[in-house]
Amino acid sequence: MILYNLTVNIDKAVEREWLKWMRGEHIPAVMATGLPQAYKILHLLTEIDNNGATYTFQYTFLSKLDFFRFQKFHSDELLGQLQERYGSQHVTFQSLLEEV
Repeated sequence: MILYNLTVNIDKAVEREWLKWMRGEHIPAVMATGLPQAYKILHLLTEIDNNGATYTFQYTFLSKLDFFRFQKFHSDELLGQLQERYGSQHVTFQSLLEEV
């Protein structure tokens, strides 16, 4: 199993609206690609006071090939929508992990 982790620190002023958008639009669009098998949303509880809230979105892929297909054909557009909508109100960090 391959785990794609998208960590987002979002400005607290837009946190609720952003989370609603992520759940209602972004995640369904990611899952509609047919490549991730499952996802989880996690909220970081040990937050540094930076006027932001940190969440991770973990998407499970069956193989690296599935993830690379997602990355090649869908990732730029989906992350672009996040950037277009929330611009300087968020910071993202991506990582790819393999279950051992």
